[in-house]
Amino acid sequence: MSKETDAPVRLTSFSHGGGCGCKIAPGVLAEILKKSSGFPVPPALMVGIETADDAAVYKLNDEQALIATTDFFMPIVDDPFDFGRIAATNAISDIYAMGGTPIMALALVGMPVNQLPLDVIGKIIQGGETICAEAGIPIAGGHTIDSVEPIYGLVVMGLIHPSRVKRNADAKAGDKLILSKPLGVGILSAALKKQALDEAGYATMIANTTKLNKPGQALSGLDGVHAMTDVTGFGLLGHLLEVCRGSKLAARLDMSAVPLLANVEELATNGYITGASARNWAAYGSSVQFDTQISPAQQALLTDPQTSGDYWLPAMRQLLKMF
Repeated sequence: MSKETDAPVRLTSFSHGGGCGCKIAPGVLAEILKKSSGFPVPPALMVGIETADDAAVYKLNDEQALIATTDFFMPIVDDPFDFGRIAATNAISDIYAMGGTPIMALALVGMPVNQLPLDVIGKIIQGGETICAEAGIPIAGGHTIDSVEPIYGLVVMGLIHPSRVKRNADAKAGDKLILSKPLGVGILSAALKKQALDEAGYATMIANTTKLNKPGQALSGLDGVHAMTDVTGFGLLGHLLEVCRGSKLAARLDMSAVPLLANVEELATNGYITGASARNWAAYGSSVQFDTQISPAQQALLTDPQTSGDYWLPAMRQLLKMF
């Protein structure tokens, strides 16, 4: 029996979650890490696990530091090529979020090889290769396993000047918060899984999740940009809380100023919400205060897991005109 087929395969039907919505809930993750043993931190490790940054940074010398990160997840879309592109974009984003330049990737591939046609698996890998080529980096190796659910992602390494590293702990009082992309990818993915997303919505979703966050490289060189983080599985509020906790600050948001993808608030109102959104709120909702009442749909958007998401930029007021 041939393992290649032209019949459509619904990748999302193989997974219990998709994209960054697959993340372990923040509260559960905190409990797991609390029980992990400490280890000696070498002086050259500039960024580790202490402030929930997007990647680890290790100083090589006075001119260079190595950035290392990994990201992988289960399908958020059914098209295998698009899934590969989204997963690769998401993984590379962490390098840009630290202000660095990606130099190399390793592929992480877990597939139910007895259930998925081999040509479908090949298209997933090709999608990842396409994004890596766009970023100007090779996939220099990787690792594969036979898994119950499809999993794809990358280990990515990059370089940065040590003085340009942007950490969660570096935000300053008085900074203005700049969001680089609109929110709502998780809402769109929930609608897609329930076959309620139209072609325009799907096109919006793919365009948003396959756009490399390359400006992070240039932004790291601006003195007025004090910190950067990408908004992914823990949602807008969750990743903003990581910056606040790392920097020992509080932040204030105006819901009317939060950019949203087209039609996502209506979809959320109609019940197209990920399970991760509720888990996120359960984990950190007690740390959030509302001056005015917001709707359940708006709350879901603020906790909506973003895949290959946007950047939070705590920056000086003078930089607002650049955006």
